[in-house]
Amino acid sequence: MAGLVRRSILALAAAGLVAPAALAQTRAERGAIGPYGDKAAPLTVFEKDGVLHIDGMGHASARLTATGAGRYAIAGGGALVLELGAVRLNGTRLAFHDFGAETEAAIRASVRADPEALRRLALAATPPVETGEFLPPDLVDLTTVDPRIKLDIRYAGSNNFMGIPLYERSGAYLQRPAAEALKRAQDALGAQGYGLLIHDAYRPWFVTWMFWEATPPDARMFVANPAKGSRHNRGCAVDLTLYDLKTGRPVEMPSRYDEFSGRAHADFMGGTTKQRALRAILREAMTVQGFEVYAEEWWHFDFKDWRRYPIGTKTFTELAGR
Repeated sequence: MAGLVRRSILALAAAGLVAPAALAQTRAERGAIGPYGDKAAPLTVFEKDGVLHIDGMGHASARLTATGAGRYAIAGGGALVLELGAVRLNGTRLAFHDFGAETEAAIRASVRADPEALRRLALAATPPVETGEFLPPDLVDLTTVDPRIKLDIRYAGSNNFMGIPLYERSGAYLQRPAAEALKRAQDALGAQGYGLLIHDAYRPWFVTWMFWEATPPDARMFVANPAKGSRHNRGCAVDLTLYDLKTGRPVEMPSRYDEFSGRAHADFMGGTTKQRALRAILREAMTVQGFEVYAEEWWHFDFKDWRRYPIGTKTFTELAGR
């Protein structure tokens, strides 16, 4: 794995996406990357061009200079020390936090109380009434669009923030114009050695209801309000990432998919130079084809014509049997 990472960084460096200095970063420094302290105003340690930086708590993208034994001088003044599971900023200890995992654990605990009751209530709920003229739905199965487009539909299993299957089967559908645009994005990415890996596309409205009910109010910027319906419900939103065409492996981005934390934001400055470069490659390919990234989620893209389609309620079973 270390050799693969090094070769990937070398390739990105050759393309001008990562500075050669990134190769010199130590394992300890890579392990230190992440958020520390308070969720509302964390200190973020990140890598830029092979050098650690910090942001937050009075520091704005401040470069760290190693002074020995896990100690660093902060540009502009101050000192930071790396510790096991923490950093010490000017003498104050700040614990590392995986804020996304902590929120996910709370949601899963709530859902486990009675998942079937939550599903029954969702299926009995009534979608919002919409007025105006809409185009007739024309959902396309993305597995028929391009063989390089792969699926990892998280809501068809339990590997998701809810911890339960939401869909009856694995599938990914988009309205035809959006599906055609996605193929063009794949063509452009294929020339760069990448494929698209789809985590979600069309989503029945009742699942949006379940997400909203299960998510704490302070994390609801990551889920759509069912009172308005989501762009996923309209078949015009897609959650996706990149995978390497040669290895078949997903690339590493600044956050996990469906991570409920600031690391998920499309312009999050943290992570590594390589991760941010790959995020930019994905974003460029998608926006050129008429998709717009959702500011809170680097993986979520909305197709430009989403307003022209109605909220969909068909289940995956119904779509498969049409």
